[in-house]
Amino acid sequence: MHEYLIGIDGGGTRCRARLTTNEGRIIGQGLSGPANIQLGLDYSWRNISEAIDRALDQAGLDRHLFPRCRLGLGLAGVVTEADRQRVAAKAAAFNSVKVATDAHTACLGAFGGRDGAIFIGGTGSVGYAWLSGESHQVGGWGFTLGDEGSGATLGRQALRYALMARDGLIEGTALTERVNRFFTSAGIDLQTWLATARPTDFGTFAPDVMELAERGDPLALDILNINVGWLETYVRRLTRLGAPRVCLLGGVAPRYMPYLSEEVLSLIADAQGDALDGALLMCTGLSEGQLPCGLDIPQLVN
Repeated sequence: MHEYLIGIDGGGTRCRARLTTNEGRIIGQGLSGPANIQLGLDYSWRNISEAIDRALDQAGLDRHLFPRCRLGLGLAGVVTEADRQRVAAKAAAFNSVKVATDAHTACLGAFGGRDGAIFIGGTGSVGYAWLSGESHQVGGWGFTLGDEGSGATLGRQALRYALMARDGLIEGTALTERVNRFFTSAGIDLQTWLATARPTDFGTFAPDVMELAERGDPLALDILNINVGWLETYVRRLTRLGAPRVCLLGGVAPRYMPYLSEEVLSLIADAQGDALDGALLMCTGLSEGQLPCGLDIPQLVN
């Protein structure tokens, strides 16, 4: 008999694990580094394993438990069926395993397995709906081609404006001064930084955009308004697909709430649970969800 469940929420910034009994009692939780498989499956699996080990340690248990565990994995970067199979092969020690995108498990958790949709705005962004047992993804194409409304996109535009102000192309504001000071005060060479910068690095400037927009900084407000417009576009699309309500998830998206139109606000719901709840629901029997289009393009979502 399966005596334990382990749910995993693996994003581009961190990986969380939750260990429960078969009756749903939480007995351990763990946290580790990024688990987006597009960063490398071996690298991601090390972080997944570390999060699981920490949850086991908190419960006073160890890996001998694996044959009695059902594992549910919600991971950023799972795009194709081959991705899912590669991940599942890493979990051979467990009694059973289900693998899906982190968007799928977040949506299951937000609506307790019932129909609904989410917009995740963290380091990256994606819209996702689970309707009548079928999944529908909107966006999620990664930093190069998408990530509208994400922290990385906010930060990238802030850096663009900072460089334009430095070059005298636009009038600077407190936002551009703060971003430029990030490099000058620490003696960071911009070209060197750009050569290795990831979406999380660009996302470093997102809190500055949000803070200064609240203070009325015109460039910060411009960035914010553009991304609020994109978020509203995503919400409308998800509801046209049939979603009764949309939850805003991630570190950035919920902060758009004060700027939304009344029409879109009426479509927003509070989440009942999180992605770990969804991963646990999935490993008890709910579908893993369809994968988007079979296109081998990375999803970079926090």
